Amino acid sequence: MLLRKLITAVSAASLLGFAGLAGAGETIKVGLVAPFSGPFAQYGAQMYAGIKAYFHLNGDEVAGKKIEIIRRDTGGAGPEIARRLSQELVNRDQVDFLAGYGLTPEALASAPIAERSKTPLIIMNAATLSIVDKSQYIARVSLATAQGSGVIGQWAANEGIKKVVTLVADYGPGLDAEAAFKKTYTRGGGEVVESIRTPLNSPDFGPFIQRIRDIKPDAVFVFVPAGEQSIGFMKNYQSRGLADLGIKVIGPGDVTDDHVLPSMGDEVLGVITAFHYSVDHNSPENEKFLKAFAEVNPDAGQANFMTVGGYDGMDAIFQVSKALNGEIDGDKAMAILKGMTINSPRGPVLIDPETRDVVQTEYIRRVERVGGQLKNVEFARFPEVKGDGDVTGQAQAM
Repeated sequence: MLLRKLITAVSAASLLGFAGLAGAGETIKVGLVAPFSGPFAQYGAQMYAGIKAYFHLNGDEVAGKKIEIIRRDTGGAGPEIARRLSQELVNRDQVDFLAGYGLTPEALASAPIAERSKTPLIIMNAATLSIVDKSQYIARVSLATAQGSGVIGQWAANEGIKKVVTLVADYGPGLDAEAAFKKTYTRGGGEVVESIRTPLNSPDFGPFIQRIRDIKPDAVFVFVPAGEQSIGFMKNYQSRGLADLGIKVIGPGDVTDDHVLPSMGDEVLGVITAFHYSVDHNSPENEKFLKAFAEVNPDAGQANFMTVGGYDGMDAIFQVSKALNGEIDGDKAMAILKGMTINSPRGPVLIDPETRDVVQTEYIRRVERVGGQLKNVEFARFPEVKGDGDVTGQAQAM
């Protein structure tokens, strides 16, 4: 009797185990690691809003399997939390993809997890150039900070802007931005007369703005995290009279992020940036994306580049899943990602087959009022910009 009970129990356990595996096989699991609370909560919310817009247009099934998004909140608290969450997603939840990563430290800490487990990791925002070097299982669909920074440096040199002060947040993307801008700008004949680095958390821009005022450059190149910091910088720029002195603001697009433009005022009019996406971009794909975004995220405010990062990241996951007929293998997935093209709301996107980084058009934009609203209006472009942002030549008119 005891033997019979043991056999029955083992058989039942085996069936339950098999049923669990079968259930897991009916879905493709995506672990979305990002800040959904804390000072950078908008990053996770915006990426997830883009994913929802993609599902709205394309459904949430591919190759006969449902895509399951498992969200994990880093709180923006530091790399160790991101690493632990990524590890749990791989080991406990057995995800097929890791994705998201709003901040560079989160992505860098999670790279070894992707490498050891051979789990494809899709970067939807984090922008430090070196991230893709940390694991052969990382691909980026968003941006490298060096792209917009290198492009605006080339543009500024071409436009005869002679002297610039750089002001960047003192962390990976800020240092990338500073280096890329200096390379193209000084090569074109410009002079960087001062380099200012600000704390990543809660900087007081007042003393830095006063320093810029005292130097009186032709322009200030700015890279700070989009949101409170970009708003704070521009308000200080206006209140301390830099605009009255004719000191221009240039930089990558974070300083005039579409999501925060409605919270800014006339102080941002005329700011010129280089970036890969604007809601004002004129294309059928962007029109379709914005309509879907508004329908499924009625209270999310304005779409922005992070929303597009989530949208395009999900497109990459769909393409891989379809090509592999729903049976995700890390090495096979990465082979498909290398050289992948995405028909993005921003324009054509390529995942570089050698670096696994994003190659895309960078647009030169000016903040203007359009229909009573502040917009980043594109007026020129540099096509096929690689991750290092090392461009030459003139921008193409639009």
